Amino acid sequence: MAGYKETPRQKMIAMMYIVLTALLALNVSKSMLDAFLVVNESMETTNKNFQEKIDDTYNNFEKQFNLNQTKVKPFWDKAKLARQYSNNMINYIESLKLDIIIKADHLEKDTAKAKKIFDNIYLLKHKDDFDTPTHYFIGNSQDGSKGKARELKNKINEFKINMTNLVEDKYKDKLRLGLETEGEYQDVYGKKQNWEMHNFYHTIATADIAILNKFIAEVQNAELHVLNHLYQAVDAETFKFDEVNAKVIPKTNYCFLNDDYEAEILVAAYNTKQNPEVLILEGVDSITAQNIKLARPIHGDKGKVKLTLPSITEGKKKYAGIIKMQSPTGETNSYYFHDSYYVAKPSLTVSAKKMNVFYVGVDNPVSISVPGIAKEQIITNITGGGSLTKDPKSDDYIVRIPKSAKNKAVIKISAKFNGKIKPIGEAQFRVKRVPNPIAYIANKNDGLIDKEALLTAGAIIPQMPSDFDFELYYVITSFTFTTSRGGDIIEKRAKGNKLTSEMMSIIRSAKKGQRIWLENIIAKGPDGNRKLSSINLKIK
Repeated sequence: MAGYKETPRQKMIAMMYIVLTALLALNVSKSMLDAFLVVNESMETTNKNFQEKIDDTYNNFEKQFNLNQTKVKPFWDKAKLARQYSNNMINYIESLKLDIIIKADHLEKDTAKAKKIFDNIYLLKHKDDFDTPTHYFIGNSQDGSKGKARELKNKINEFKINMTNLVEDKYKDKLRLGLETEGEYQDVYGKKQNWEMHNFYHTIATADIAILNKFIAEVQNAELHVLNHLYQAVDAETFKFDEVNAKVIPKTNYCFLNDDYEAEILVAAYNTKQNPEVLILEGVDSITAQNIKLARPIHGDKGKVKLTLPSITEGKKKYAGIIKMQSPTGETNSYYFHDSYYVAKPSLTVSAKKMNVFYVGVDNPVSISVPGIAKEQIITNITGGGSLTKDPKSDDYIVRIPKSAKNKAVIKISAKFNGKIKPIGEAQFRVKRVPNPIAYIANKNDGLIDKEALLTAGAIIPQMPSDFDFELYYVITSFTFTTSRGGDIIEKRAKGNKLTSEMMSIIRSAKKGQRIWLENIIAKGPDGNRKLSSINLKIK
């Protein structure tokens, strides 16, 4: 284990604490408040940087565990407990800081978090408030035993006991964890105080926050001290590699139906003289104690194993496995892995370029596919003012073009491939207006008509042209009935598509050869109103 004398960081923390204590003895002026803010800001920056160092140490520790799990596991388990104890202690201290901010500025918790005072105490309005923090930490007692200060002291002592118990008994006396809560403390007049009164009696809010940040620094220092002891207790000389990870190297993540998926499974920094034992199980995300019996073994050669899986059905396929490898000390380590791939049918797209048309106001069905790319990986986009959505009834897409759209629409296709989004291509479409429907009455649009057939039909029916493939319906909203009788022109206006009773009466009295025109026919459809061609009839 490294030396047990006071570290430079411990010296720095002690010096900052002396400065902080001296500041507390002075009257609180603006300059003193600014000094507290500066000290606190420095502590927070130091704590953040120190946490990164601790995280790096844990990462290195975990790598050693992966290299030799059996040997390192007891120390790694204790290291994880050290992180748990430290995180719990820091989270508790952070909660005290938040309480001080809330109580000093009389805020709700959500309001304090929204204003981000917790991240920047320069925003604290009552920086020099000492009544509220003193009542919070000391309570209605002469020694702080009824306030949060006593609770904090007890938790610090519990934390130190837990951290000390992670170290072997023969090293416990040499541990220097800091966070001292017992000793002889005095106020500025030389009067004796206990730990609670010395740290939190009659201290202003900003000073309390700085003191709490100092405790966080000491917790981090204790954590690193224990972590380094555990790390150094591992015999690093038995490890032959810097890093060992399970790797899956597929030949491709996509294959066609009835082809084989191929991949190499190996351990990085592998030994060609040793063939690892590999178990594989299809259709699962991980190997567990419950499903490992269903896994099948795969044999390798020269440290590598080739994986071949049949592609019988379409869709996303997944598998998981375990590599068992003997360490230099003769122990067996296990490395887990998992991966997925897609199986798709070969696709063919044939289109007539001059027929690439989208109609305004209707659902235009579009089929989109990319050879070798599963539909789940395709990303679509449309420009030109239209919308492109997935058809819930099929694998196709629906394009809707509004009246305000331009005369051209472009569908752009991208795909997720190996974790990246790549453009595939685009297709251009002309935008056209839906053709007018044709107005009929008694299945007639012009020519001779029997009087009785006209009376029986009694209504105008709009029909789309026979060569228009979309199911689209229009409704007649009005029309004009025109005829001539005795040299006079008779015009009658109707709403809807039905002949009025007056029109029916005129038809009944119509003579053979008399002409009837249904004009100014207005039809309403999904894209608005249309004026249809007239119907020209002659009574038989």
